[in-house]
Amino acid sequence: MKTLLLLCLCLGVTWAQDFDFDEYDLDSTSSPAVNESGVNARSHRPLSRGRDGYTRNRYVQPPISRDSSRYRGRPTPPPVRGAQLQEEEVQPDAGGCLHASESMGVLCPNGCDLKTTLLKQERNVKTSINELKPLVDDLSRSSNTIYNYVNSMSNSLRERQKVVNDNTRVASQYTDQVEEQHAYIKETVDTVFPSNIRVLQGVLDKVRLKIQKLEKSILSQRDLCREPCKTTCPIPVVSGKECEDIYRRGGRDSQMYMIQPDAFFPPYKVFCDQSTQNGGWLLIQNRLDGSVNFGRRWDEYRRGFGNIAFDVGKGHCETPGEYWLGNDHISQVTNMGPTEVLIEMQDWTGDKVHAQYSQFTIQSETSNYVMAVNGYSGNAGNCFLEGSLQLFGENRTMTIHNGMMFSTYDRDNDNWLPGDPSKQCSKEDGGGWWYNRCHSANPNGRYYIGGAYTKQMAKHGTDDGVVWMNWKGSWYSLKAISMKIRPFYPAS
Repeated sequence: MKTLLLLCLCLGVTWAQDFDFDEYDLDSTSSPAVNESGVNARSHRPLSRGRDGYTRNRYVQPPISRDSSRYRGRPTPPPVRGAQLQEEEVQPDAGGCLHASESMGVLCPNGCDLKTTLLKQERNVKTSINELKPLVDDLSRSSNTIYNYVNSMSNSLRERQKVVNDNTRVASQYTDQVEEQHAYIKETVDTVFPSNIRVLQGVLDKVRLKIQKLEKSILSQRDLCREPCKTTCPIPVVSGKECEDIYRRGGRDSQMYMIQPDAFFPPYKVFCDQSTQNGGWLLIQNRLDGSVNFGRRWDEYRRGFGNIAFDVGKGHCETPGEYWLGNDHISQVTNMGPTEVLIEMQDWTGDKVHAQYSQFTIQSETSNYVMAVNGYSGNAGNCFLEGSLQLFGENRTMTIHNGMMFSTYDRDNDNWLPGDPSKQCSKEDGGGWWYNRCHSANPNGRYYIGGAYTKQMAKHGTDDGVVWMNWKGSWYSLKAISMKIRPFYPAS
């Protein structure tokens, strides 16, 4: 018996390891809600084995280091040899009276007479030299002065020649530019101006027609405004921080009110449901007829969009429209204190269900409006905390919305390959939402009339409808869905 139990356990573990993906046919279109296996969920993006994981950083080579073998040592200089001294040729008697050098020839009549003559000439020559020496010095000084002056003149001449050349070049460039501009101006005056004048004439004719139409419109408006205008949606006098505060101040009718959660921020319009579960509910999201497109940008979801409420003939706006309150407003209200959320939905046969969470908070824009919920109750299915019950393992975990950041098609914050523009839940699923990879609930998706739809009808082949998987599955778009919040307090 123990061996049989051990064998069954091993088979179970092996089966669990092999079952990495949900066994359903994504291509089956025989039934938009359920396929042959009973499951036709498409809200998540199934993991493919190792083909769509994160790409790790590649190894980066270090900078090129210096190569010591590129240079060799410098050669040593050769030793310096000593200078050779030339021997002095000794002249015999150095001009004495008795002997003379053979290289001087024969002296006549004798060496002593020659010496006496030379000494006399030396005295005369020294006198002349002494007289010429100051003249030579003056001439040398004058020559240096003239030389320096000539050099300075040459340098000045070269500088002036350089300036003249530069001025000539600049003048030539300006002349060329003036000629080009003249040609351009002439062409513009001859061709462009006449065509522009014709275009402006046409624009002027159109403006005249628009002015005539505006004058007619003004005349018609004057006729319509002869009687005093009446407000079709008067705002009630009672107001408060939120709808629960309005309810306690006497605003017991479900209609449009003005609230001001924070005195430092201006008030704004909301729709208050004062009848469901004792009232006090602030409507933050509403879908009922597909009249408003929810495929909006980040800034529009931040500010809010759509129609708060409208009058059906009773003199006040008691019927809510399709709208999104705005992430800034939702975050502001939910951060005032404990808040609960009620999600009501209806299919195309009139059946209604709801999902309620006793704790609901949306963080500020700095965290990309992270959603946190807890305390589920209701009969629609716990999509926010448990994900799609039609899926198993990691595929179900990828459809949990709790803890997710808000995503729009122009700001991708989901968990489906972050940073990859081709893997964006909001772009494929039709609206802004707290997507994971990708959803089990898609209240802001595309509105399909009739409920059932197929992937051939979807823009990207995904379940982009108004979906709550744990009630109607991926391929059924609800007729109506709304989200309401109010302060959470224990019932007395």
